[in-house]
Amino acid sequence: MSAALYWLSLLGWALCAGGLAWYVLGYATQITYVTLADGRRQARALPLAFRLLLPLAPNLDPLLRKPAFAPAAQNAAWQLTAAGYEGLLSGREFVAVKTLLPLLAALALALLFIPFGAEAFPFWLMGVLAAWIWPLHWLRKTRALRAKQIVRALPFVLDLLTLSVEAGLDFMGAVQRNCERRRMDPLNEELLRMQREIQIGTTRKAALRNLSERVRIPQVRTLCAALIQADELGVSIGSILRIQADQLRQDRFERAEKLAHEAPTKMLFPLLLFIFPATIVVLLGPLLANVLGEFL
Repeated sequence: MSAALYWLSLLGWALCAGGLAWYVLGYATQITYVTLADGRRQARALPLAFRLLLPLAPNLDPLLRKPAFAPAAQNAAWQLTAAGYEGLLSGREFVAVKTLLPLLAALALALLFIPFGAEAFPFWLMGVLAAWIWPLHWLRKTRALRAKQIVRALPFVLDLLTLSVEAGLDFMGAVQRNCERRRMDPLNEELLRMQREIQIGTTRKAALRNLSERVRIPQVRTLCAALIQADELGVSIGSILRIQADQLRQDRFERAEKLAHEAPTKMLFPLLLFIFPATIVVLLGPLLANVLGEFL
């Protein structure tokens, strides 16, 4: 009887492990998409932990709908929009995943560290804290990467818009031609969304303000403010675009100069930590070997 119970329990654990592996593998191979303003779908990778925990997120929905969680959900929603994940992951779902991940990590690490007793408590605590911090770190890193791509592409796109406007196209026609001819990158996604908003009846001024609020990048905010002011004052948009493109290039040059000036300071620590001791070993190594050889 005991042997049969042993084999049944072993079979049950094997089925549980197989089911868990099948569940994880299914979500690991899943491709997630965001829908762009023109209806196209573009692949956008979510971390595996997010994909595994998203089915559990609705369980926390009644709790997260309370007013106390509203600021965190709104802030997460804005950051997800700026990171390019709007429609794929809501702010409330992100907060739910951020809450579930440390709880499950605490349970898993507690089971893992049971044989080590109380001595493993610091490691358990560090694991739980890492699980709490990691979703925020991922979101900020993803948003910063998208902002960097937008800033990098902005001067070139402004040059194209300037040439198109000076060649006779209106501003929205230049934006449409740019979106059609260039590959789809984060900046083109935002311009395409602005174009679609104007096509459905939003004023250009409001669409530019929406673009500025979505990305919240200083260079884009300055450009949107300049275009709005040009509309209000009747100034030529071509000249405004050219001025903004020149200013962005100047800013990029100044940033490059700043990084070049910071390079010697950043290299000082590796020099002291690695290169200087290695030089001492190379120069004094043979001498020390000879001295030690005489004494030994």
